[in-house]
Parts: sequence; structure tokens; C-alpha cells
Amino acid sequence: MDLLSMTEVRICLLSWRGGMLCLRELEPAVWSKLEFGACELGDKRRTRRLVRYARQMAEKPDASTPRQTESWADCKAAYHMFEQEEVTFEAVTAAHYRRTQHMDAGTYLVISDTTEVDYGYNSPRQGLGGLTAKKRRGFFLHSALVVQADNRQVFGMGAQELFARRSKKLKRVHRVACRKRPSEAEVWGRVIDRVQPVTAGVKLIHVCDRGADNFDVFAHVQVKGDSWVIRAAQLTRKVQHGGAVAKLSAVLDATPVLGFYQVYIAANGKQQARWAQVEVRATQVTLLRPREGSTAFVMDRNIREIPTQVVEVREVNPPKNGPAVRWVLYTGEVAATFEEALRVIGHYEQRPIVEEYHKCLKTGLRVEQRQYHSADRLEPVIGVICVQAVRLLQLRDVSRNSPATPAKGLVPPEWLEVIGKVLTRPRPIQTVREFLRAVASLGGFLCRSSDGEPGWKTIWLGLQTLLVALRGYRAGMRKCG
Repeated sequence: MDLLSMTEVRICLLSWRGGMLCLRELEPAVWSKLEFGACELGDKRRTRRLVRYARQMAEKPDASTPRQTESWADCKAAYHMFEQEEVTFEAVTAAHYRRTQHMDAGTYLVISDTTEVDYGYNSPRQGLGGLTAKKRRGFFLHSALVVQADNRQVFGMGAQELFARRSKKLKRVHRVACRKRPSEAEVWGRVIDRVQPVTAGVKLIHVCDRGADNFDVFAHVQVKGDSWVIRAAQLTRKVQHGGAVAKLSAVLDATPVLGFYQVYIAANGKQQARWAQVEVRATQVTLLRPREGSTAFVMDRNIREIPTQVVEVREVNPPKNGPAVRWVLYTGEVAATFEEALRVIGHYEQRPIVEEYHKCLKTGLRVEQRQYHSADRLEPVIGVICVQAVRLLQLRDVSRNSPATPAKGLVPPEWLEVIGKVLTRPRPIQTVREFLRAVASLGGFLCRSSDGEPGWKTIWLGLQTLLVALRGYRAGMRKCG
């Protein structure tokens, strides 16, 4: 399979960088060449094989490798490719990270989080490590998803790190020597450092949950020159405020309220859905370097304190039978007024996008059901799946952020022709929104006025049906003889 011509690459990159996924990338052959055609695997033939396998995965993302490849020759070639030492998780994802670095000037959120890739109870596969649950084995995947701040559109994956936890217990050492010992928490800083835009005028705001409430993380962001919105994990932490040292909770209790607003709380197993009345506070504090547990990064640079704003969202009159809403957010953004504090809160409210990404990996692409027998083979497969999950989220964003864009010129003409014949009740398709809603209807989306916009799952299911129809259409158009 030949790689894309430079003209085709420029067309798709311009559309992608302009703030909207080029719908021509819906075509698996085009998408796979753009995302994996520049991977360096030690041999051009391996790169071509990776592009071919990525296309096959895009056509059947939740299927096993034999079902995706459809022939023993292709299946065997894919297995052989993943056996090579040069074909690693980092090698197959590097090209996508480089694409993401080409951001236009503007503000972007880098939403980071860690998830577990679980391969079961006492899995015999070589190279896996222990997970949080006892005797479960698998990987930890730390991801930094880049999202446009103004329209919440997924731009790409900035960087990732896949690692297995050590199985052996470490020996106890003196606290001074312990600083030189690497810890799992340092993955936050390493991934933050790797998200490097190559164009000028780009502002990055790192959005993280309580797992990033670590002095080392703040130090990495400060040295890099980016901003941050990180949720506090402990309100008992001592901070410097007004020349005195006090607990964070005491500082917030003494801070005046900036304003009030309502936030919708979704229902879950512990509470019913409700509208909560919350009050907002904001103040300036200084984080102090902890006496114990400082990393080599912090010690080598002699970072002793980090100034930061703190924004608190606290529920007024919370229900007695449920948890109260309380977010305490450290931020490098200015939050002196109520409007500025709301902007910071809005950035943090986009953090669940990375959880949707994890759902794509596990529910949609079935990353935990892959049957490869060793970690060395699993890792590059997981890398291809990670890039595929970004594509699924971008498909959803197209219809939500650019609904009125004409479909003609962005959607391949044969796609418009085939979907008009596949639909049970054909309807005119003029815009991108109408096209993607038609695709989603093939995946179970009912298109009722109360249904809102389709999600990535129904678009993806409908796209699978459309791709099968396109294969039949193209086979029927071939000339005999």
C-alpha cells in the first residue's frame, strides 16, 4: 500500500489544524497513513505493514486480530511485526504525538490521568505487573489529552506512558537515599515535559484530578512555563498565606465569597440527580516544599515554594443523605474576580473528557480483551488502539462543533451516495451534522428531537455498517475483464 502523496497530507493537515477533523480521514486508508505513515520501525516494510493493520483495525475496531485481518497471511504478518524489538508502544504512537504538537496559536487544555489496563486475575502473560486490586495484573497507562479550550474539541494525544508496576518489594532505605529512587508518581512530570508545541503563540493549561496534587507536578509545570488547574487532594496541607503558615482549609474558611451559581449533579449509586447551589471563593497562597519525599527534579533545581491561586466551589446547604459538592482547585490562572474564577472552574469541568477516552479504549476498542501472550507484543497493539480512541472522540466532535458545515467537499462523494442507499428512510444530507446523524442512525441512534447529538459509540457502530456497504459498492463498480 503506497503512502499518501504530499498534496493529500497537506489537505488533511490543514483541515485538522484548522480546528475540525477532516472528514476525509473517516476513510480508514487515509487515516491510517496520516497517523502511522511516519512511524520509524527500523524498516519501511514494517511501517507499511503497520499502516495496513491500522486500517484494518479502523474498519473493525472491537474485533480480534484474526477478524480484523481476514486472512492468514495478513494475520501472520501482523503477529510477526509485533514480535520485532523496534515495534514498541513508543514507536507506533510517536508520529501521532508529533502531529498533535503542530497546534495553531491559542489556548489548549492538557487533561492528564492514569488508568489501569487489566488483563485478569493472576494472568500468566509475561511482563505484566500488579494493579491496584490484589492479584490483578496488567499495565498502567498515563495519558495527556490535548483539548481546545474554547470549544472542547479533542485535538490529539500530547504524550503517553505505558508501564508495568514492579512485582518485587523495594528494600527500605534512608530517607535521603530514597529521594534518588524513582517513584510511579513521577510519571506525571515526565509526561508533562513531553507535551511541547512547536508553534508560537500556544498556551497550555494542565488540567488534572487529585492524583496530581504533588509538589513535583507543580514544579514541572512551573519550570516548563505552562499554567495549571489541579484539584487539591488534602485540605490539611499547610500553605503560606499573608505571611503566615496555616492549613489550606482554614485559609479558605477565612476567604470571602465571590459569588454563587448552580451546578447540576448527575445521579449515581450514592445520590439522586439534583441542582446544587454553590458558592465560589478565590485567594492566593504559596505551596511549600515538603520536608520528606521531594524528588530529584525538585532538589536539583532547589525549588522551595510555588505561588498559586486557589479556587473553591462549596455547596450551600448540602443534603443530609448525600455528599456535598466541594472542589478546591489550584491554578496558575488569574482568579481575582468571580468571572475569572468561573473560567477556571470551566476548565476543570472538561476533565471528564479523558475518562471518555478511557471508556473508548476499554468498552469500544476492547483493549483488555486482546489475547497476545506477552507484554512485549501487547504494548504496540495498545499503542495502535490509543490512537484509534482519539479518532472516535474526534468523530463525535465534528457534528457538535461544526454542525452547519456543508458536507459536500468534506465527505467523500461515494460515502454520500452509499449512505443514501443504505438508510431505511433516506433523507437529504446537506451538512456535516446531517451526515453524522445519518451514520449514527445505522448504529442505533434514533434521531429524536430529545436525543441531543450522537456520541462516539453510535457513530462508530454506524460507521462500521457504512464501511461494509462501501466495500460492496466498490466491488460492484469494478470492471470485469
